[in-house]
Amino acid sequence: MANGVEEIISSLYDMIQNAWSLPLGAEKCVVERDKVLDLLDEISAQLPTDVKQARTIVETRNEVIANAKREAENIIKQAEDRAKLLVSDNEIYKQAQIEAQQIIQTAENKVKELRRVTNEYVDNAMRETEETIEQALSGVRNSRSKFNSLTGNVQKSASPIIEDI
Repeated sequence: MANGVEEIISSLYDMIQNAWSLPLGAEKCVVERDKVLDLLDEISAQLPTDVKQARTIVETRNEVIANAKREAENIIKQAEDRAKLLVSDNEIYKQAQIEAQQIIQTAENKVKELRRVTNEYVDNAMRETEETIEQALSGVRNSRSKFNSLTGNVQKSASPIIEDI
């Protein structure tokens, strides 16, 4: 007999096509019962194997597709996570740069202020020292003048340094 299910079905089709029609029943025909039953038995015997193979192929295909989808989803998730990390790192870097600039600007402003305050302090200290020295010099001159007038000495000073000051 025939080997594959398709060939068996084709043989059945030919057998029915070539069968004798019944009188008064154009749609009815006479076929050899044993041959038809043998062909149907062969189909029944082969069909589960073919169906089982088809099911296995479909299941394997579905498994491959499911695995590919899972792998694609994992790849997409990893890419999204990496992108988020890069964006986050970039944002952290930008924020750190902004904060560093602010710190530098604040430090520069403090340095300027410290210089100004220091300059004012030094200038005031030098002015006060100058005033104190002038007062002391004036006091020394007055004392010397009084001393000379009491002693009757009207000499030039022996120390030219004091007068130059």
